[in-house]
Amino acid sequence: MSGLMLAPTERWLDDVIHHHHPEAREKVAELLQGASERPEGCLVTAGPSRRKVRFLGQQTRAYRFIYAVTRKEVLTPDDVVRHKCHNGLCINPEHLEVGTRADNKRDDWEFSAYGVDFSML
Repeated sequence: MSGLMLAPTERWLDDVIHHHHPEAREKVAELLQGASERPEGCLVTAGPSRRKVRFLGQQTRAYRFIYAVTRKEVLTPDDVVRHKCHNGLCINPEHLEVGTRADNKRDDWEFSAYGVDFSML
């Protein structure tokens, strides 16, 4: 990606993925190893709120960092990393997917209406 038209967070992620990917993978491994596995397969970190991570001077949500690094994908500010498991504390890369705010809202409505994500079964 060209750094000319990117937002600051996009430039940072572009730099992480293209110039610091091995170190970023190590950070992801640390985060995943420090997580507790739940019976439904969620990997959650200690604490009552969504974990943040600092890397190369930038701070972001751990699940967003993990998604971008494991998929080598530069996320835009409009990209929403969604939890297919509906557990906002989960950092399991298999439970994460990217979408829009509308997709995320639709997920919430469907989960509220049906209480289960049938794609996870």
